[in-house]
Amino acid sequence: MSLESSQLPFLVFGAPQIDEAEIEEVLACLRSGWLGTGPRVAQFERDFAAFRAVRDTQAAAVNSCTAALHVSMLSAGIEPGSEVITTPLTFCATVNAIVHAGLVPVLADVDAATQNIDPAAIEAAITPRTRAILPVHFAGRPCDMDAIMAIARKHELVVIEDCAHAVEASFHGQPLGTFGDFGCFSFYATKNVATGEGGMILGRSEEQIARARILALHGMSKDAWHRFGDQGYKHYQVVECGFKYNMMDLQAAIGLHQLARVERNWHRREAIWRRYDDAFAQLPIGLPAAADAGTRHGRHLYTVMIDRQRCGLGRDDFLDAMNAARIGTGVHYLSIPEHPYYQQRFGWRPGQWPNAMKLGRETVSLPLSPALSDADVERVMAQVCRLMKA
Repeated sequence: MSLESSQLPFLVFGAPQIDEAEIEEVLACLRSGWLGTGPRVAQFERDFAAFRAVRDTQAAAVNSCTAALHVSMLSAGIEPGSEVITTPLTFCATVNAIVHAGLVPVLADVDAATQNIDPAAIEAAITPRTRAILPVHFAGRPCDMDAIMAIARKHELVVIEDCAHAVEASFHGQPLGTFGDFGCFSFYATKNVATGEGGMILGRSEEQIARARILALHGMSKDAWHRFGDQGYKHYQVVECGFKYNMMDLQAAIGLHQLARVERNWHRREAIWRRYDDAFAQLPIGLPAAADAGTRHGRHLYTVMIDRQRCGLGRDDFLDAMNAARIGTGVHYLSIPEHPYYQQRFGWRPGQWPNAMKLGRETVSLPLSPALSDADVERVMAQVCRLMKA
C-alpha cells in the first residue's frame, strides 16, 4: 500500500446513505417506548404496498428476505419434497430457504449476458416433481417475466420472485414482485432501501399473505401490537407452528425515510452507473449489459468481469489491488455449486452450470451507493483504469 493510499478514507462497499430524517425517526421510536412490531411497521407496509401498486393487505413486513422466501414457500402450500427451480448465481439464502421449507432446489443456468436465469434452462429442468420457480432479479435487472410466467402457466407452477436486488425495478411497466404468487424484498444494510436487516413479502392472494404474516410470528393469530395496544389486551391463539421473523419498529423507522427517497437514490445510482460505463468503455473488462427495452433496471450492483487473459491480472488480484487502494468491492457471487455444503448435500459440481461458474469466478461489484461523492466515484474510476493500464 502506498503512503498516499494509506491516507485516504476507506470506501466501504455498499455503505447506506443515512440522513437526519432516519436518525430523528429512530430517536422518536425509542422515546415512544414501542420498539417491536407496531405502528411504524404497519405504516411501512402501507407505504411499500403503495410504492409497488398493491393493496395494503397484500404486503407483510418480516426480518429478512430469507424469511420472506421461506414463509412464502410454506404459505404457497407446496408439498414437502417437491422441486423448486432457481438460479446458481445467487446468494446462498435463496437455496437455503428452499431447503428450510422442506423442498428440493434444482438449478437452471443463467444467460451469460444478462446473468439472470435462462427461461430455456428452466424449461429443461422441469420434472414431474417440479412445483415452483424461484427467479432472482440479479443486480436489479428484471428476469424475462413473460417467458417465466408462460412456463409457470403451462406447467401449473408457483412463482416466487426474489427481488432482493430489485426494489425499484419493473418489467414492461409492471413492478417486479407482482408477477408471481409472491415477491420477496430485502432491506439489508447494502440494499437500495436499507433498514439494517429486514424484508417484505408481496402476495397475489390476500389469504396467503395473511398466512405468511401468521407464520412470521410464531403462528400466533395476533401480533404484539394488537395484544398490548391501547385498545386493551387481546388474547391470541397459536394456529400454526411458526417462526420468529417479524420486523421491529426500530427497523421500520429507518425504512420509512429510505423508501421516501428511493427515487432520488435510484437516479443518483444511475448517474454513477453511466459514469462507470463511459470511463470503462475502452478497458479490457466485461461491463454490465444494457437494460432491455421496456424494463427498468434497479441499478443495485455494477458488476465488471475480470478475465486474466484479457486483463493481465486475475479477479482475486484485482480485489486485492482495489482493497490496497482503500476501495471496497464485492463478489456477487461465486456460483452456488462452488460451495462445499451444496457439493456434499446434492453432489453438485460448478461445471454443470458453466455460465454461472464462469461469471462467478470473474465478477467484481464496484461501489454504487448514493452515499458516494463525486470525488469517491472519481477514485474508483481512476483506480480501475490504473489497474487496467488505461
